[in-house]
Amino acid sequence: MTKKMSKYLRTKDEERIFMFLDLKSSTTIVEEIGHRRYFEFISDFIADATTPILNNHGEIYQYVGDEIVISWRMDKNQFNPHCIQCFFDIKSQIEQLSAKYQAKFDVVPEFKAGLHYGNVTVGEVGVVKKDLIFSGDAINTTAHIQTKCNEYDAELLISSDLVGKLTTEAYEIKRIGDIRLKGKQVLVELNSVHLMVSSKEISGGTVDSFSYFKERILEYHQSTKVAS
Repeated sequence: MTKKMSKYLRTKDEERIFMFLDLKSSTTIVEEIGHRRYFEFISDFIADATTPILNNHGEIYQYVGDEIVISWRMDKNQFNPHCIQCFFDIKSQIEQLSAKYQAKFDVVPEFKAGLHYGNVTVGEVGVVKKDLIFSGDAINTTAHIQTKCNEYDAELLISSDLVGKLTTEAYEIKRIGDIRLKGKQVLVELNSVHLMVSSKEISGGTVDSFSYFKERILEYHQSTKVAS
């Protein structure tokens, strides 16, 4: 049993951020390159996305087909928008590797994601096969937010609840509106997120994403000190 699994022998409640990140056009790609090559395609994408996820302090919760579920503990990441920057760093990484994907699969991965946070219960389940499970409305809501990306032509959607918990000066946050999500009675206010500099500038070396991100965070903390 891993150290992390043993930490959750007893269920506990945590406040967590979740990202559901899903590859676009999966059915079309499977039809074009076949199931075996598509498996390799997913495997390469997951491998290439892992470093940006870890660099942004994300925890990979699950792989569900061609979807990656990532989480962050809110108590360690409040105000710090690692969860947003993670998306754009993955995008930058894939753009830098686009020639590899084009040569190997004749297609470059494109993806979309939803972000939200909330209280969840986490614990270990299973007898023959043990697993760590998060349970709570925050997970279902995040999954449904991701499904709205195509409808609103957005690559990254985030709830206003989460926006209010993060420093977002490095990003352009555009309000979409109050949206009814499947299975929820209460409307959820959603926003699209864009990087102030293009990912092409980052992948091309014109702008270093980590430095840009760090500068915006420093500016935020300096401004809060002045205000106080």
